Amino acid sequence: MAITLNTGFKMPIIGLGVWRMEKKDIRDLIINSINIGYRHFDCAADYQNEAEVGEALAGAFQTGLVKREDLFITTKLWNSDHGHVLEACKDSLKKLRLDYLDLYLIHFPIAIRHTGIGNTGSPLDEDGVLDIDTTISLETTWHAMEDLVSKGLVRSIGISNYDIFLTRDCLAYSKIKPAVNQIETHPYFNRGSLVKFCQKHGICVTAHTPLGGSVANTEWFGSVSCLDDPVLQGLASKYKRTAAQIVLRWGVQRNTAVIPKTSKPERLKENFQIFDCELSKEDMDLINSIDRKFRSNQPAKFWGIDLFA
Repeated sequence: MAITLNTGFKMPIIGLGVWRMEKKDIRDLIINSINIGYRHFDCAADYQNEAEVGEALAGAFQTGLVKREDLFITTKLWNSDHGHVLEACKDSLKKLRLDYLDLYLIHFPIAIRHTGIGNTGSPLDEDGVLDIDTTISLETTWHAMEDLVSKGLVRSIGISNYDIFLTRDCLAYSKIKPAVNQIETHPYFNRGSLVKFCQKHGICVTAHTPLGGSVANTEWFGSVSCLDDPVLQGLASKYKRTAAQIVLRWGVQRNTAVIPKTSKPERLKENFQIFDCELSKEDMDLINSIDRKFRSNQPAKFWGIDLFA
């Protein structure tokens, strides 16, 4: 099952996110996921594991497990590289061992002090606050992203963590419209207005943190997972599924792509098994009703500033 982007390319509606994956585990996870049926992989320079993903992909191609054209590979421009888009993209391609990217995203709508290609730190100023670069506009960054398409390095380009205001601006100044806006969205943070705005204007929404972060965000940010919610637990019993499968199915039925992250082989398979059931409209509405407007991914912990304030 895939979503056709405004560029005409098809993006599988479920993918595997590789954020916080241990480097030593990546090869087996990638190979196992391909065997299960995954064809969409979501990476980022900031995840510091593109080289390991690239090694796994190269092995899959060499053994004939899968062809390059059958996969959809996404990676992202880090905040410190807004003034060095071409160099950053080429660095990611080299690490991933690819000739082109299916999708390249601006990871966050913020430029920070450049720390060198391949060094995706988040430098702080003398006050312990993220060292924001105010000389590079998002419009400038976007036009550099568009150049990547004309050079044949990237098939589709998009944005990530953009709100309605910033998405509208991007639509206004773009020559090539963003194909995707990747945002945090899950039952506790369903962001219906932003999802509908993007879809109305031909922008596919990809849900990062589609399960509310679960253990990963609880460990880092002290956030609460939606998976324990009584409503979701009740629906899991009703449909004879896990709460995670219910949440992912809800995301797919909203016509959003979902990219759950897991390092557990059994969860990898479980997360992919969501295409043989359908939630009723009443149950979709019930899940929508538990929205808490709760953002679980909180980079302010590391940046000393709440960019979403």
